[in-house]
Amino acid sequence: VQLQASGGGLVQAGGSLRLACAASGYTFSRYGMGWFRQAPGKEREFVAAITWGGGSTYYVDSVKGRFTISRNNAKNTLYLQMNSLKPEDTAIYYCATSSTTQATGVMRDYRYWGQGTLVTVSS
Repeated sequence: VQLQASGGGLVQAGGSLRLACAASGYTFSRYGMGWFRQAPGKEREFVAAITWGGGSTYYVDSVKGRFTISRNNAKNTLYLQMNSLKPEDTAIYYCATSSTTQATGVMRDYRYWGQGTLVTVSS
């Protein structure tokens, strides 16, 4: 099993980035997916999640209206479109595979984790 996150980088406040997470080694379409992030000196936190078919999505309040999670099951890829970025969004972003078809904001509900991609937002 492999989750390869990409798309991170340095962007100015107000800018946009699109993260991608390519999954392999299991049946991607059968599981919910999530994005988490960890800022320097802080614990890892939930950002967004999506159910197996994309029918339901969930977000932490701080990113609602700015971030959009989506998936392409034909391409085994998860996305996170991030708009109106703020310096407080600076973190390493991790994609993760849920243990079920559903998706939650709880880390222990996820079985596989990617290596993370760094997002830095300058003020």
